[in-house]
Amino acid sequence: MATTSKSHQFRQEREEGWNRLEELIGRVEKKGIKTLTADEVYELPQLYRATLSGLSVARAISLDLNVVRYLEGLSTRAYFIIYGTRSSTMKTMREFFSQRLPQAIRAAWLEITVATAVMLVGALVGLLLTLSNPDWFYTFVGQEMASGRTPMASTEELKAVIDGSRSDNASDLDIFSTYLFTHNAQVGMFAFALGFAFGLPTLWLLFTNGTMLGAFIALYASRGLGTDLIGWLMIHGTTELFAVIICGAAGLVIARNLAFPGKLGRMENLSTNGKSAALVVVGGVVMFLVAGGLEGFARQLVTDTTTRFIVAAVMLAFWLSYFYFGGREGDRHEPDQLPEE
Repeated sequence: MATTSKSHQFRQEREEGWNRLEELIGRVEKKGIKTLTADEVYELPQLYRATLSGLSVARAISLDLNVVRYLEGLSTRAYFIIYGTRSSTMKTMREFFSQRLPQAIRAAWLEITVATAVMLVGALVGLLLTLSNPDWFYTFVGQEMASGRTPMASTEELKAVIDGSRSDNASDLDIFSTYLFTHNAQVGMFAFALGFAFGLPTLWLLFTNGTMLGAFIALYASRGLGTDLIGWLMIHGTTELFAVIICGAAGLVIARNLAFPGKLGRMENLSTNGKSAALVVVGGVVMFLVAGGLEGFARQLVTDTTTRFIVAAVMLAFWLSYFYFGGREGDRHEPDQLPEE
């Protein structure tokens, strides 16, 4: 009873200011900041700080939970009105790609390292086993993915895929390359989504995707076409496979926060850190789109193996530079954090 009385008195003393703040926020949310007079603009941050102070007191003395939640919501709305950026769409997009995205990628450097290592180990396993016994190829590569490019195919048939020398194979080349792109995009999305299963399916997907790549390289290398295949794949693969790794890393970020929540509960930890994982996935999606363009145009137009390697190296250097140097000036800022009084 005493707690209820205390909560009622606390609210009664401050409710007028809360109602006033809610009125001003509502007008701004509906019609914009220009609807406020100069005095009201000056009044808004004062009311916000008073409300934030009330929220701190309410938390400290353990008042009614409904009051605390109401003040948290009101303070959050006021914060984004006062401190939130009111930018044009172009400015917002520019800020996202120049700062927030590369910052999120850098924050997941450990998960990206793990994802890269797992895929490389898978590629090595697929390569060595298929070189030792071509029958392993069928274990690592499904029939639909192989699309006739198996140990049973002739060297001429395999070569026709990567040099486009035979016009009757043009449609087959398009179908195969499209399927390869779709497969990798699906692997990337699944690798992220399965992070909620504590990351084990994510690691398995990355590993098996690596074994498939290694098996293909082994098949072509056995016919003296290994270098040509790598050039054919890497002209878009340095972007596409990097995107798979990044999506897998996002899944591992989710898994890490589930497995090691720290002082916070699992769901609260995911709510706090899930935004970073989502930004990492956005980076992967953007890279898949770029890879689609490279696959649809650059790989068909550039037929020289050396030039393909140059394009692949340039794209890899671009992504590494962008993710490493982008948004460095904003690394010390903590966006989306509600300030404490």
